[in-house]
Amino acid sequence: MRAKDILSPLILPLKPTDPGGLALDWMEDLGVSQLPLVDGKQLLGLIGAEDIYGLDDPGQPLGNATFSLNAHALDNHHLYEVLKLAAAERLSVIPVLDENNHYLGSITRAGIIEAMAGFTAAQQPGGILVLEVSPRQYALSEIAKIVEANDAKVLSASVTSAPDSKQLEVTIKVSVMDLSSIIQTFIRYDYNITASFAREGHYDAMLSDRYDSLMKYLET
Repeated sequence: MRAKDILSPLILPLKPTDPGGLALDWMEDLGVSQLPLVDGKQLLGLIGAEDIYGLDDPGQPLGNATFSLNAHALDNHHLYEVLKLAAAERLSVIPVLDENNHYLGSITRAGIIEAMAGFTAAQQPGGILVLEVSPRQYALSEIAKIVEANDAKVLSASVTSAPDSKQLEVTIKVSVMDLSSIIQTFIRYDYNITASFAREGHYDAMLSDRYDSLMKYLET
């Protein structure tokens, strides 16, 4: 999934002639921290509330403001690259440019979460298992074989590692809701299962919670 596939129709670009007060109103209405400032097809940057407060008068045009963010994604960037950019720059809105550096539109944080849900098979029925393994123990092929030996398929998988831990956390979505036999097999092969879920919609909520936690961590 590419950046151009998840543009939000809700985010309209601001113009240099727009007053700062208008930008603040739009940010509040949309629940975002930044908005793109565009002159024609050229992205001038991302303007935030703190930039507008730097104006002598919020009624002044945004072209008079000094803004610090000029981050953007390209239209062919993968979803993971967009997520990495949003986290690194603490963005709630990510402008997207085409190959000619023309502004195409913007992606919201909510749009990233929704795209991740579809990309990671969150909308397909099935259960979720969270395994804790050492880097030497981790082999996705072996994990998939254990799942398939119980007449199920791995629909998606993700691997994370906490900064204060040497262990890997492997989250897998499988194609069945009854996880009992799969859990027993993992235990038999000395896997540590830290969590399991067999309730529809839980994976989507978990993705959202983890993304929000990441953003809050970066903002501290």
